[in-house]
Amino acid sequence: MAYYGNHFFNEKNYFLDLAHKQFKLEQIKEFLITKEIGIFDTAYKVIRKKHNASDLHLHIVEPTNLVELLKKIPDCHTIMTTGEKATQAMMLHFSDTPTPKIGQPSQVKIHQKPFNLYRLPSSSRAYPLALEKKVEAYRQFFQEIQII
Repeated sequence: MAYYGNHFFNEKNYFLDLAHKQFKLEQIKEFLITKEIGIFDTAYKVIRKKHNASDLHLHIVEPTNLVELLKKIPDCHTIMTTGEKATQAMMLHFSDTPTPKIGQPSQVKIHQKPFNLYRLPSSSRAYPLALEKKVEAYRQFFQEIQII
């Protein structure tokens, strides 16, 4: 959420309650609703083979059924993932579509409707890309989909 806070409120910690080391959940929900942004995991069931947040030891048991999910949100037109594992899970639905590269969307049709698929850099601190470059990738994405 730091990228959202940075781009929309000029404050990377806008959605953080630093004193209590937690997110400001209601503020996040209000922002997402206002901007018409939906968030959902690309996997419905996973097994973490090690007890940490690393995707290296994450096994996807059941990917999210994206086609069924999109039936419930007919105004959706853009799908974005953050990181390699989430992108791999999303692409299980689109075997004939090239995997998007950062900054270069792929196009796909679902229920005869066109969608742009984007991949952004992982927001994880473990992802070895300078914060400034991550921020720039998100800024370009937000501009391209016209929410900033």
